[in-house]
Amino acid sequence: MFEGETLLITGGTGSFGRTAVGRLLQEDVKELRILSRDERKQQELRRRHPDGRLRFFLGDVRDRDSMRPAVYGAQRVFHAAALKQVPACEENPMEAYKTNVAGTQNLLELAEFCGVERVVCLSTDKAVYPVNAMGCTKAMMEKLVLAKAMRRPDERISYCLTRFGNVLCSRGSVVPLFIGQMLAGKPLTVTDPDMTRFLMTLPEAVELALLALRHGENGGILVPKMRSCTVAVLAQAVQELFGYKGEVTVTGPRGGEKRHETLISLEEMPRTADLGGYLCISQNRRPDAECRRTAYTSDAGTLLHAGEVAEILREVDVVKEALRRWNGKNR
Repeated sequence: MFEGETLLITGGTGSFGRTAVGRLLQEDVKELRILSRDERKQQELRRRHPDGRLRFFLGDVRDRDSMRPAVYGAQRVFHAAALKQVPACEENPMEAYKTNVAGTQNLLELAEFCGVERVVCLSTDKAVYPVNAMGCTKAMMEKLVLAKAMRRPDERISYCLTRFGNVLCSRGSVVPLFIGQMLAGKPLTVTDPDMTRFLMTLPEAVELALLALRHGENGGILVPKMRSCTVAVLAQAVQELFGYKGEVTVTGPRGGEKRHETLISLEEMPRTADLGGYLCISQNRRPDAECRRTAYTSDAGTLLHAGEVAEILREVDVVKEALRRWNGKNR
């Protein structure tokens, strides 16, 4: 599918971008472009992947002109650049708006001007029934993408979205926090033991985005069928995996946090099709009067137990490295 094509990843030195680079270099792409603001991370990524097809562009999605050289000549674009930490966005909502909303609009306009064929934008469960600044800006980002798709239904360019929940061990997520607390011999801090969250690994997130990049329909939102567990079970899984006997301290929910997350709203369900391994919300699909009458939430269905979560974590690169450090420290 990507043979001879030039692909661009905005925010390409982040957690998703780094994983996507390794995966896309397995394809027969002509050129893989990385746009980000961090020169040091670009150098690290270059050392990790000394591949002549990889090109780096310094730029910021807030500055349309700085993006132009990276976008011009690309056939497909992953838009992963975002401010995604809930507490940071709560404290700096205008900064979240500038990156997540205005930055996305800059990219969409440039993509149209430069003749990009497909744009895939990454969203989050926090965009559904948003209660925090990050979720609000991601919800607005989704609306910008869907509006572009509706205005250009017959054009060569198509716009689609992926929406998924928590990605294990991505930047700022809770598992690296737990690992750091264990290595320091401190109690694990849990905000609310009964809080539930969707779980996904970085390779799974990348494969969903690749699916959208290949086959996503104009104006569609691809949603994976995700596993979920309570935060208490996640902490227990980490303890069992590392053999850590320390305490768990309950600190209370942070500002802007939900008790349970939602991947598909009740209102979106009638336009959602089950396509096997994933779901697709389509703006063009006639609402199904027989669809289920409940939203897709993290507390629905059977939640994973600690052993199942530990098995998932065992295959995550960050956890593998932490286990090596832990075992070396505790010999």
